[in-house]
Amino acid sequence: MCGIVGLFLKNKALEPALGDMLSKMLVTMTARGPDSAGVAVYGAGNNDRVKLTLRAEDAGAAAALANELPAALGVPVDVSIRANHIVASLPRDAEAAALQWVKARAGQIQLVSVGTHMEIYKDVGLPEHVVSEFALAGMAGSHGIGHTRMATESAVTINGAHPFSTGEDQCLVHNGSLSNHNSIRRTLVREGMSFATQNDSEVAAGYLTWRMSKGDSLKQSLTSSLEDLDGFFTFVVGTRNGFAVLRDPIACKPAIMAESDDYVAFGSEYRALSVLPAIEKARVFEPEPATVYAWERS
Repeated sequence: MCGIVGLFLKNKALEPALGDMLSKMLVTMTARGPDSAGVAVYGAGNNDRVKLTLRAEDAGAAAALANELPAALGVPVDVSIRANHIVASLPRDAEAAALQWVKARAGQIQLVSVGTHMEIYKDVGLPEHVVSEFALAGMAGSHGIGHTRMATESAVTINGAHPFSTGEDQCLVHNGSLSNHNSIRRTLVREGMSFATQNDSEVAAGYLTWRMSKGDSLKQSLTSSLEDLDGFFTFVVGTRNGFAVLRDPIACKPAIMAESDDYVAFGSEYRALSVLPAIEKARVFEPEPATVYAWERS
């Protein structure tokens, strides 16, 4: 099962409403994934600073750790807290020290994502709960992706929640199952990558990060995945400049898209798109199997 949504805004005037639109899309996918939910939001950022999204045990622990971080690094850190998630914006030359600080507090805090414009929020529970917990409806941005999970193959824990991020400003949500993810993981580990979970979707995210680190474009990386990743899947991928969609060669999982002058949207079902403004004016279509669809801002 699982539900996926994605929204890329062409019209910058809609950016203040990104979170509200994405929230409504995500909640409509509750029946496809009531166990956990998560979103990646691409908003304001500065290429000279890096954002670390961190997850603590609870809101109290998040507040305590957020107070500790600036003193530990000895540099100015802009910190915001949403429930048990911390977003710390810091000078790029302090990134290595910050990651070491996180590593030293394993068990207290976990790294969710690194980026200049991307923030990721995810938790166990109904999508409506997750949307409310992180005040998603009030977030602004240029694009975002989201996922609602039905835990058919593993326990209902935060480790199974999407999106997964393995590279700066890169993330992935996945509906389906990969049969060769363990062998791909071993290959990527030999290439120097590390993984926080046993989830096959994290491996898919890592594969794309690895391909792009070799110089492949996002479109080239997704095209290569059709040869290297075995299974059935729909991927929606977020990058700093846009997002992309790919279905497996037999299009096993449902998918629908809409494009207008204002936005491009993806949903596992049409009802996720039906909540968008002026959807009746958009071109609605089913993405073809084994075909990369990508939109980016220049």
